[in-house]
Amino acid sequence: MATPATGDRAATTRRTRVVVVDDHDLFRAGLCRLLGDEPAIHVVGDAPDGERAAGLVTARRPDVVVMDIHLPGMSGIDATRAIRALAPDTAVLMLTVSDDEDEILEAVLAGASGYLLKDAPLPEIVRAIRCARAGQALLAPAVAASLVARVRRQGWPDGPEPPAHGLSARECAVLELLVAGRDNTEIGRHLHVSPSTVKHHVSSVLEKLGVENRVQAAVLAVREGIVAAPAPCVAGPRWPEAAGARSAP
Repeated sequence: MATPATGDRAATTRRTRVVVVDDHDLFRAGLCRLLGDEPAIHVVGDAPDGERAAGLVTARRPDVVVMDIHLPGMSGIDATRAIRALAPDTAVLMLTVSDDEDEILEAVLAGASGYLLKDAPLPEIVRAIRCARAGQALLAPAVAASLVARVRRQGWPDGPEPPAHGLSARECAVLELLVAGRDNTEIGRHLHVSPSTVKHHVSSVLEKLGVENRVQAAVLAVREGIVAAPAPCVAGPRWPEAAGARSAP
């Protein structure tokens, strides 16, 4: 029988059980292999989307989930909320390309225990996993600076409110500009993100609202009061397709 001291030491030296969640198969497989080579880490599963990640967490009970934000279906932020509700002892470390201030804040408010960008070196990722398991938070320097700037400008919210139709704060902002008839380039310029990021958000908005195109999303958003109707103008909103047409986001 192990003495208390031996038991404590065994608990301390137990390998950290990790699940990796990313929709890019090559990146996910490569990260699993690299983390699997770390003596202190045991990769117990991987998933390409948030829904399967939540199932893996329930089945495998990892210490840490390494999570991308932009996932098909359930976003990484929504998956973080679900995982924290299912398994409060499981920490979530965001590993993503997004340095968007609102997404960083949403991830932290959703319960993420760290936030790194995908250009982080492996030792930094390993250290963040170790910190997350220990109940500490590690933010990439650029992420920390962005978060501080965001809080200084707008303050820290009292708490996350359930967004309409499951839309995130950033998706609501995109939808508001979409209702005003802005295209992806204009939305990206206004929100200081790339058009490709805007396209991702628009696709997510259409999916969450259950509509086929931007016009249907705009009509639904105004009708149900998700966003305010735009002020009247001579030209009107510059939507690129008719209400019944299907088009790319």
